[in-house]
Amino acid sequence: MTVAYSQRTFQAKPADVKPEWHHIDADGQNLGRMANKIAVMLMGKHKPGYTPHIDTGDFVVVTNCEKVVVTGRKNKQKVYQHFTGWPSGRKLFVFEEKIERNPQEVVMLAVRRMLPKTKMGRKMLKKLKIYKGAEHPHTAQQPKPFTVTYGQKAELEGK
Repeated sequence: MTVAYSQRTFQAKPADVKPEWHHIDADGQNLGRMANKIAVMLMGKHKPGYTPHIDTGDFVVVTNCEKVVVTGRKNKQKVYQHFTGWPSGRKLFVFEEKIERNPQEVVMLAVRRMLPKTKMGRKMLKKLKIYKGAEHPHTAQQPKPFTVTYGQKAELEGK
């Protein structure tokens, strides 16, 4: 049986990639579920022309990062650790302390751990812009508002 049309796999070229800008309001959003959607957009997996070895992802602007929530007792039990490089330089912070001190880093770490651990993963992370409060300096790029929905119920409500 012969096929009349070409069955070639699409491979995106760096010149063909036109990144878009998306805006996510983190107010009341679950940290892990929101970070997953952000990582997918940064990698470009939400596009039909996704190519693994080309950065086809979009820019993502996150506002109100200090209002992100976690479920259960994670706000008292989730521990972030940092090493200063000196002997006995291990610093431990609970989620509550970290979100008060530096809420941008909490969202950035959640997204970074879902991206590839390669040069391209570091390049993708640079396209993530996180801001405390509702204002951001990227209005000239006209970011599209993106609502984070998850689960079967959210899919049914969206239709």
